[in-house]
Amino acid sequence: MTLKISGTPLPHMPWEERPQGCRDVMWRSLRNPIIPRDLLPTSNSIFNSAVVPYGDGYAGVFRCDDRNRRMALHVGFSEDGTAWDIDEQPLDIVGDYGYDPRVCLLEDRYYVTWCNGYHGPTIGVAWTKDFRQFHTLENAFLPYNRNGVLFPRRINGRYAMLSRPSDTGHTPFGDIFYSESPDMEFWGRHRHVMAPAPFELSAWQCMKIGAGPVPIETSEGWLLLYHGVLRSCNGYVYSFGSALLDLDEPWHVLARSGPYLLSPQMPYELTGDVPNVCFPCAALHDPETGRLAVYYGCADTVTGLAFGYIPEIIDFTKRTSIL
Repeated sequence: MTLKISGTPLPHMPWEERPQGCRDVMWRSLRNPIIPRDLLPTSNSIFNSAVVPYGDGYAGVFRCDDRNRRMALHVGFSEDGTAWDIDEQPLDIVGDYGYDPRVCLLEDRYYVTWCNGYHGPTIGVAWTKDFRQFHTLENAFLPYNRNGVLFPRRINGRYAMLSRPSDTGHTPFGDIFYSESPDMEFWGRHRHVMAPAPFELSAWQCMKIGAGPVPIETSEGWLLLYHGVLRSCNGYVYSFGSALLDLDEPWHVLARSGPYLLSPQMPYELTGDVPNVCFPCAALHDPETGRLAVYYGCADTVTGLAFGYIPEIIDFTKRTSIL
């Protein structure tokens, strides 16, 4: 059966062919990091950010920690998805702090979800149509929660979101859960999706996991990229892999990669404010060619870009599945 990938054609998306001799399922941009830590005169770091097609180019919501080390969200625009003009003024939609946004085009508007400071970390929700004016909704959940990621369409008539319940600090645990809402305000019908893998099966994701970019709908299921964490003798190591979720009941996992797709190996991933981090938050894809471009935070300092083909990633997920 021919693989079908949902989405709007994006023939001019950021793309670099697989380097000669590379056998990896995903490969890094030769221009990495594509967003440096000091793109703004006030920024200490720019990472864990979200990008979507918008107009004739791209728009995004970016995590920009300033030189007071305050966590804030900023809007940015780009013609090609790699050279960015980021607004120096932060968005005023966040609570005590805001970080790690995702952006999802859903029906006629762009929804932003992020880790919002409200008596602890929770999931903030807002929407915009022009990335100039934002309308803040109620927080989706009680504290503590992180990694709120919307699905790009309603499922069984309801809005759907993945999240990871957590605690106050660097949570030493974390499972992915699924929740539904009739109106993007009241969330319930919570379902467990995935837990960290047993160490002996897949050590890179044995401590905690969390959803990454907005899931991509395919005829094989929802393709989900997610991060996983290994607690090593030298601290936490963040990598990312892939899973396939059932289209109608996304809390049912069909396949889950054993090996990682990308792990910290390059200097800009190994060294920074938080060493050893590859943290995916956004993905662009072209359904006609199967191309995928993933934006990921590197060492909590800069932003990188990695590429792959959706059919290859799905095959990798099924072939290496630990289920």
